[in-house]
Amino acid sequence: MIKWFKNIFKKSPDWISEEDRLAVITKSSKQVSRGVFFATVIIITSFLPVFMLTGQEGKLFHPLAYTKTFIMIVDALLVITLAPVLISFFMKGKFKPDNANPVNRILEKVYEPIIRTVLKWRKTTIAVNIIALLITIPLLKNLGTEFIPPLDEQSILFMPITLPDVSNAEAKRILQVQDKIIKSVPEVDKVLGKAGRANTATDNSPISMIETIITLKPKSEWRKGITKKDIVTELDAKLQIPGVVNGWTQPIINRINMLATGIRTDVGIKVFGQNLDTIAAVSEKVKAALEGTPGVSDLFVEPITGGKYMAINIKREELARYGLNVDDVNQVVESALGGATIGNTIEGRQRFSISVRLAQEYRNSVERIQRIPIQSATFGEIPLSAVADVKFEDGPPMINSDNAILRGAVMFNVRDRDLGSTVKDAMEKLNKEKGVLPEGYFLEWSGQYENLIRGKQTLMWIAPIVLVIIFFSLYFAFHSVREAFLSLITVPFALIGGAYMIYFWDVNLSVGVAVGFIALFGIAVETGIVMVIYLNDAMQQLIKLKGNSSETITKEDLREFVIHGAAKRLRPKLMTVCVSLFGLVPVLWATGVGVDVMQPIVLPMIGGVLTSSTHILLVTPLIFLMSKEYELRKYGKLEVHDVQH
Repeated sequence: MIKWFKNIFKKSPDWISEEDRLAVITKSSKQVSRGVFFATVIIITSFLPVFMLTGQEGKLFHPLAYTKTFIMIVDALLVITLAPVLISFFMKGKFKPDNANPVNRILEKVYEPIIRTVLKWRKTTIAVNIIALLITIPLLKNLGTEFIPPLDEQSILFMPITLPDVSNAEAKRILQVQDKIIKSVPEVDKVLGKAGRANTATDNSPISMIETIITLKPKSEWRKGITKKDIVTELDAKLQIPGVVNGWTQPIINRINMLATGIRTDVGIKVFGQNLDTIAAVSEKVKAALEGTPGVSDLFVEPITGGKYMAINIKREELARYGLNVDDVNQVVESALGGATIGNTIEGRQRFSISVRLAQEYRNSVERIQRIPIQSATFGEIPLSAVADVKFEDGPPMINSDNAILRGAVMFNVRDRDLGSTVKDAMEKLNKEKGVLPEGYFLEWSGQYENLIRGKQTLMWIAPIVLVIIFFSLYFAFHSVREAFLSLITVPFALIGGAYMIYFWDVNLSVGVAVGFIALFGIAVETGIVMVIYLNDAMQQLIKLKGNSSETITKEDLREFVIHGAAKRLRPKLMTVCVSLFGLVPVLWATGVGVDVMQPIVLPMIGGVLTSSTHILLVTPLIFLMSKEYELRKYGKLEVHDVQH
């Protein structure tokens, strides 16, 4: 009995000595260093286009790029320094091989027959992949384009424009009527309208421009099946008031647009010239040409003429008759209409001027203003009409200029269609019109479209440079052009899943989608490196077993060892893929503010990881096998590169 207890608690001898265990950990850590370094370089390099973005898109995505870059740098340092120490502490005892894990055993049983079939049907496998890649070309061409996925701000900004000569009383009446109609919609929580400029020097809005912020109730209180788009459509139909052009946007993006481009809608066509009347005429022609274009909504011309000015033209010949001068008349007009300061009032540390002018009922019409009395030294009291003509004249309600050139603008929002194709159709319609622009006048497309073109141009010229840098990084990792190309070829096949995903999710191409593809390419190349490293390791085992000669190595040997390199180290490859997927997939079911911006970034990554991993697991071993058969046939031996992960 005592002997039985001794056997239970007897410590079994270590299967490997402590010195050997630490030596294996040290050797493995050294092997990891090169793979980690070049994987970090590749992923950081893939984010270079994001760092090159400027303007609004740069401010939005730079934090993402910086965070990813710093994480990768610290990750590389920790893998080289901290990870070996932690491994030496916790990885003790006797470890089981990979195939002892039931999950890994099941995956190998499923994967091995598939990879054998792929290596048998080579041409079919390659043809299927190429066809799938070619299908993505028309898919991507048919996708719409936009600058940045629109963020749902959970509120609406209603910005109607009315006639430039509208009175304060009429603007107030319109505002009250609109607010009452808006509040009648069940989903609306609060309404706050403002006409004219705010109490700040930065707001140059005329009295004819109304801004109404509409906050909505929580979505749980909305009518069943209704969306924010439906609410805007319903409000637009109810707010059709004669003389008022409706405009719908959101508070934050509206301020960004106005500060960045001076255009308060999605798209604006700036009309430049030397004469305001001609600019107004050209703007009306542009508006007429764009009417009826699919996707164009809230189309209006920024008021350039139509403002009303009260002109008091002094009759100098009459002044001499009454013994008056121009200053006498100007002083009376200024005091009666504008107000004259007669003193100050002091309230604590504050001082206020006291101004006096005629009451509202004595200056609310031309006839009453004409009867304003002026004191003459020779004739006594005479009316203003005796020495001046009082009348209303037309003039510009506001004068805008860009780069010291007068400009007008034709503005519109894009609804029920993507921004890129809408502007493209609008350009084509405008180009077909003849006689729109007189000599010396020109147009400029602005608004969100201006940002779209800038972001697109930046990505177009930096993307090829990034691919070249990634290729050279792979070359320095493998010391082989062929091996580098084998890892880089996963990039276009990662594009397949990303393209299919955004197409079937009905997402437009945007800077956000481009950032998603950029992040995807780094992941795809990293997974490809893992596969190529293990395939090279299998080739080293083959050479150690049979030597490096075409006389000792057969095609069957090559095939079996490629299958061994692909299937027996399946777990680390699947872990690389699953970590990415498990972190990204929850975004598809997320709700709340910001999801509509995050999903276009995540969708290409999810789809791309799936197709790139399938390509790496099936096609990369096939291409590797074909390249090794070519080396064996041409050189009589295998070129094996000592690359470790």
